[in-house]
Amino acid sequence: MTSHELDRPAWASLTSRHQAFADGDAKARRYRTSIVPFAASADDSPESLEALGTLLEPGDTAVLLQAGEIRLPASLRAIRRAEGVQMLADGGHAPFEDDRIARLTPADAEDMLALAALTEPGPFTLRALDIGRFWGVRENGRLVAMAGERMAQPGHVELSGVCTHPEARGRGLARLLSRYVAGRIAESGDRPYLHAFASNTAAIRLYASIGFTLRTTMQVAVIERVDD
Repeated sequence: MTSHELDRPAWASLTSRHQAFADGDAKARRYRTSIVPFAASADDSPESLEALGTLLEPGDTAVLLQAGEIRLPASLRAIRRAEGVQMLADGGHAPFEDDRIARLTPADAEDMLALAALTEPGPFTLRALDIGRFWGVRENGRLVAMAGERMAQPGHVELSGVCTHPEARGRGLARLLSRYVAGRIAESGDRPYLHAFASNTAAIRLYASIGFTLRTTMQVAVIERVDD
């Protein structure tokens, strides 16, 4: 089977456009823990898997995301596993303007983290803005919806962090912001892509309705170092 650079999106990102945010070497890398918890090995060779194990300290955790089976060395164990999907934009996204949408800045970081903690769109930290742009909608001063960028590879940027406050759901804000961010990514010359848990059928239907198609299924694992 021919491999695709997005089969291991964190590896492709950390060895290209986001290498400045990487810890590790030519066999395994991870984002600095204060930014985002993703890690990846270059391949499934014993050397690469052992290198992955050395990136975690006892009690530390990381997230693996890849197409195909996730293999681990003896020094690591999975404390949670799930199946996901990876979807690619069909190329029909164009930038547009909407007065409700504003670019988010570090001054918004605490509000962004609070919204992410409430809605759980995926791994999120106060430093999410270090690696990608985010936009949001505020109502009466409160951030009620947001979406932005996460991993980035040559020619691709991940649409991520899509979430809406429970009190603002059902009004199309997730759709609006997903389309908006996809348009901004495309405007920069990159192809948007995204991930969702396979069980989140509502999100998958939403993304399909705005021009994202399934590329592959993905495996997700939260891993930790086994105590010596």
